[in-house]
Amino acid sequence: MSKFKLGLIVGSNRRESINRKLANALARLGSNAFDATVTQIDDLPLYNQDLEAALPGSVVRFKADIANADALLFVTPEHSRSIPALLKNAIDWGARPWGKNSWTGKPAAITGTSPGAIGTAVAQQHLRAVLGSGIGMHVMGGEAYITFKPDLMDSDGTITDESTRTFLKSFVDQLAALTGKLTAKIAPRAAA
Repeated sequence: MSKFKLGLIVGSNRRESINRKLANALARLGSNAFDATVTQIDDLPLYNQDLEAALPGSVVRFKADIANADALLFVTPEHSRSIPALLKNAIDWGARPWGKNSWTGKPAAITGTSPGAIGTAVAQQHLRAVLGSGIGMHVMGGEAYITFKPDLMDSDGTITDESTRTFLKSFVDQLAALTGKLTAKIAPRAAA
């Protein structure tokens, strides 16, 4: 069986982003079901409808990356109790121009990490509303609020705590199951 293509969208442009590290660890945990690639968003210009007539090259590449993904995994920090501007900008570009929404119908999962006790819970709830009812994605149920601690991952990016690793493996497996269900529904039927 071939693997699904998973687009990882990290809502941080920080060089040492703990959310990028988490995204890479999740890609490892899901490597039996997914071929994962990070979808770059930090080179997108600020969304401006004036640019829609001739989309910038970075936007064309970004929209193609979304179109080529079978599923998307959003891994985001929390900024001012919401999603980072970088991520909102990418979401806006993916949804535009009007009638060319690249997100519609795609399965998605949301997680994130921060040193705070509730991880990125508020940002995840805002993101869930934007992705689901806002732009028409199939957002996986379930929540994954990860409190980041310095020993969460080893130097190779492997989750060190067994219970956290088991929980996150189940989370990624749920996304694979959702992706399988949704792609089976849209796969072309063989001629009878």
